[in-house]
Amino acid sequence: MAQDPLIEKFRRAGQAQVFAFVDALPGEARQGLIAEAAEIDLAEVDRLNRTLVAAGATAGVNLEGLAPAPYEKRPEHGGDAGAWARAKAAGEAALRAGRVAAFTVAGGQGTRLGYDGPKGTFRVTPVRQKSLFQVFAEKIRAAGVRYGRPLHWFIMTSHANHGATEAFFDANGFFGLDRARVHFIRQGRMPAVDFSGKILLETKGSIALSPDGHGGSLRALERSGALDLMRREGVDTLSYFQVDNPLVRCVDPAFIGWHLLRGAEMSAKMVPKAYAEERVGHFCTQAGRTVVIEYSDLPMAMQRATDGSGRLRYLAGSIAIHVLDREFVRRMARGEQALPFHRADKRIPTIDAAGASVKPEKANGVKFEMFVFDAMPFAENPVVIETLRADDFSPVKNADGVDSPKTCRDDQLRQFARWLRANGAMVAADATGLPHLALEIAPSFGYDEDSFAEAWQQLAAKPSLTDGLYLS
Repeated sequence: MAQDPLIEKFRRAGQAQVFAFVDALPGEARQGLIAEAAEIDLAEVDRLNRTLVAAGATAGVNLEGLAPAPYEKRPEHGGDAGAWARAKAAGEAALRAGRVAAFTVAGGQGTRLGYDGPKGTFRVTPVRQKSLFQVFAEKIRAAGVRYGRPLHWFIMTSHANHGATEAFFDANGFFGLDRARVHFIRQGRMPAVDFSGKILLETKGSIALSPDGHGGSLRALERSGALDLMRREGVDTLSYFQVDNPLVRCVDPAFIGWHLLRGAEMSAKMVPKAYAEERVGHFCTQAGRTVVIEYSDLPMAMQRATDGSGRLRYLAGSIAIHVLDREFVRRMARGEQALPFHRADKRIPTIDAAGASVKPEKANGVKFEMFVFDAMPFAENPVVIETLRADDFSPVKNADGVDSPKTCRDDQLRQFARWLRANGAMVAADATGLPHLALEIAPSFGYDEDSFAEAWQQLAAKPSLTDGLYLS
């Protein structure tokens, strides 16, 4: 094994420790280690060691010249209703032309929820207990029916959940979608290194690898061939959202239209921050470019700053909903304008020089990850639009408290009750709009306020609003 070209390549790069135990491994484990090593771009690791690891490098965020980013306000908040109507019409035309695909970043497990499985398989709806994946599948299917063109759906998994995700879709008949239009792509991985830049082993036969962050989704689209498939299918616009948010409009015509009419390469939705310290990124401008500054990087004084009317100055919060141009993704993925990696010091289970297991009590190494919003400064004509939190954002992240299954369930109930009341139904609710009864509206009946209104008005006889009502 000492003459293996890959092993020799690691030795020349100063990373020979990766194969310290290779001669003692059985054949299958040896091949597994070599396959993992083959994933690693040693030149990239060397560059990251020099720029992010060496001498404890911690590249701080440059705040010079930072200002709040402009955004398109909703009509109810003073935005141009005519412009919103034109945007919606343009987005609907793109959907009817088959130009749009959906893209879900779904590499996470349900660990923080106390759930053993891919997060997308977690059940979230108030009556039928549908999984996140089923909610999205039904919304995407309903949009395809509404606009007469079924959509392609790309789902980025991780090495940890790829097989389980595919099996879940297979067991559920792909939720009525055409299997040929559902595409699973696997997220890339990056090796963890110690503070001297040496790649860490997790065991004698495995490298300490971790997902390369949601920014890695752009590289995954390119490397998987998904972008080429889109080009063949006439898809040039990608609707991006994360797996933990069942309220999201998977394909929002108005958002798509704003993006297309502006000639944008990347667009984003914002919600006004609920309070100064809300843990979301901030849309800002800097040197003529749109940037997103994480809450942890924006000084608290700036987060709390207000304008002349008393509103937060840095009001526009990022909720990880984007529209992306296909060829912009390709350009970013190929490194012509590469996303930066970020350093995260972590406790990383590893082994020592003798091969004994080490479970550190404090950070012992560095993981590298990319963030998709870091692509915004490279995009031409980016547009940020306002969305209503109640219509687009209620993630499931924590087992209890904020952003938990309970808060998400309640927000879904509020949305369903609001749609019913807007169309003349009498729905009793508390002061927050939470109805006194459990109800659920299937995306096949209405996946947004407009489609629901059309379906409701077409009913010859309206159903009784009883506890457990399910409209489909």
